[in-house]
Amino acid sequence: MKLYGSTTSPYVRRIRVLLSQTPHDFVSLNIYEGEDRETLASKTPVLRVPCLEDDGHLIFDSRVIHNYLTEKFQYAALSWEQENQLTTIDAVNDSLVILFQMKQSGIEADRDAMIVRNQRERIDASLRALNQQVEDGYFDSWHYPSICLYTLIDWIEFRQLHSLKEMDALKSFRERHTDRIELTATDPRK
Repeated sequence: MKLYGSTTSPYVRRIRVLLSQTPHDFVSLNIYEGEDRETLASKTPVLRVPCLEDDGHLIFDSRVIHNYLTEKFQYAALSWEQENQLTTIDAVNDSLVILFQMKQSGIEADRDAMIVRNQRERIDASLRALNQQVEDGYFDSWHYPSICLYTLIDWIEFRQLHSLKEMDALKSFRERHTDRIELTATDPRK
């Protein structure tokens, strides 16, 4: 089993954490240029990470990889509520990736531009909903949605992408899990 990805991607990190007790190779790529970009292109036409290679299969997208691993290793299936949590987490991730890539590309993000306004609105609404769900105990257990939430919040903090002011439950959730071995082993700061 071989996982292709970037050490800083929250999508890749969630799969690395999920596979922390499973033998696999991790191939760290610079996904934006050079030979690593060519390697990525040879594995997935969508040119996004993560990509999992296993038993002759190439599986793209963290959600699909999770489904594949759930079936292969008979992990507990996610409830519909957990699926909705993942959709909310992924919405924040996707919106922040768009804004981050705009910034990295030198594109001025006019706060009044529809695309920027829509991303910020989605981020704010989704983070408020996730903060409430943490307060309500939906993330008290360590399961795949918790892994995904942690990698999102830690990525926000790592890249300084969004203020978590007034998101005390999210900040507390991150602090509660920060010393887990699978999280320290995949910390993008290292």
